[in-house]
Amino acid sequence: MATLLAPSFELPAHLQQYSNLADPRIGTKVLECSDDFFAEAQRMLQFNPPIFVEDKFDDHGKWMDGWETRRKRHAGYDWAIVKLGVAGKITAFDIDTTFFTGNYPASASIEACYAPNGDLSNALWQPILDNSVLGPSQHHIFDIKNSAVFTHVRLNIFPDGGIARFRVYGEVQIQIQDRQRTLDLLALENGGRVIAYSDAHFGHPRNLINPNRGINMGDGWETKRRRAPGFDWCILALGQSGVIEKIEIDTAHFKGNFPAQVSIQAIYIENATDPQLIPQSMFWPFLLNAQDMQMDHIHDYVADILKHEKISHIRVNMIPDGGISRIRLWGKIAE
Repeated sequence: MATLLAPSFELPAHLQQYSNLADPRIGTKVLECSDDFFAEAQRMLQFNPPIFVEDKFDDHGKWMDGWETRRKRHAGYDWAIVKLGVAGKITAFDIDTTFFTGNYPASASIEACYAPNGDLSNALWQPILDNSVLGPSQHHIFDIKNSAVFTHVRLNIFPDGGIARFRVYGEVQIQIQDRQRTLDLLALENGGRVIAYSDAHFGHPRNLINPNRGINMGDGWETKRRRAPGFDWCILALGQSGVIEKIEIDTAHFKGNFPAQVSIQAIYIENATDPQLIPQSMFWPFLLNAQDMQMDHIHDYVADILKHEKISHIRVNMIPDGGISRIRLWGKIAE
């Protein structure tokens, strides 16, 4: 039973600075849908790219990695209401029909609303993507010009069919009343994101900002064994610029492959492109000088943090190589 992997896809450069507001790792879920006879709607939100398993069938028919409705035999269309993991300003959608070749929708439209209390009974839905033509087995990027903040979206597919993956890219809007509240400013749910890295052979640095502790070594950033001088590094953008009060470096599950030391450099910079940050990061001042690491341990730093008025980006140096599960930057949003 052969398994086909989705073709590689690189997000357009103008969207790489934005977060996927519909990432299931931060609590995104399908609240309701008109139909998901062939494949449950929640499946289209999965983080990993879709796959196609030849000759895999279930009680409803061919197994598909995405959301798929039955063939409609009357007027109408199918829909799914998605609660975003975080409120945000939506910049673009990616409606991906990979592996849906004879069963993709003819078109799709999207509405959105702001309902922070979760009550949709009186929500004001507004169209933000007009009915747009879809094609077989491909990504469809739709840029959105709307400055409103939304918490829910409704994906409408005409008349029926399947969607492999659904992404909602935008700017995270943290919904807090008290700006003196301490937050993990690097967390995925607060808009943190990876910009660049030296190596990710065994585990991607995007795992560093996932919620909760790592579940195993695969749920962390791990590089290949270094056979040349130097060290590994990754650059991350904070979701919100702020003043750092506490740093956590967690090597959970890394026992024979934790780094000897870790240091962190930091900077506050506005309107910088991701490519320009990479060479400049070598010269950023340190936020945390090199610290010895232990296996499978949460390392907390408060007094060792070097003074910065505020920061927006960090560079994590993993010396010389190895694996880290999580990094937390606890602090307050800068005024």
